[in-house]
Amino acid sequence: MAIQFFEEDIKFSLKEKNKHKKWLKTIAENEGFIITDLNYIFCSDEYLYKINFDYLNHNTYTDIITFDNSEEKNFIEGDIFISIERIKENAEKTKNQTETEILRVMSHGLLHLMGYKDKSKEDKKQMSKLEDKSISLFH
Repeated sequence: MAIQFFEEDIKFSLKEKNKHKKWLKTIAENEGFIITDLNYIFCSDEYLYKINFDYLNHNTYTDIITFDNSEEKNFIEGDIFISIERIKENAEKTKNQTETEILRVMSHGLLHLMGYKDKSKEDKKQMSKLEDKSISLFH
């Protein structure tokens, strides 16, 4: 199992990396998945905007983009890009702590890699419940 954390275009260091790795592994295992290669790349708004535009042809800012590189069922391989600037802004809007919002978005990307969607109202509701459950596992 390899979970790694990187930064691009910003200064950011995730505290308690080993605790986060164990937490992510638990989320995956609870859903019947094994993480084989997962990279979290924390970046700036502009960096993520460029990825969103270049790879997905979306002309918008976002807090997260997930690329699924998995080749086998129930084995997770992927890259998850997270805008720290957008996370901080979202935390302010929702009156959450930045750390909680980081957990929400980190779990959100992992849930996408496990097949959960968030396009319909019902899917968003389920995703939100799973994010809340995931956050509770961290504490």
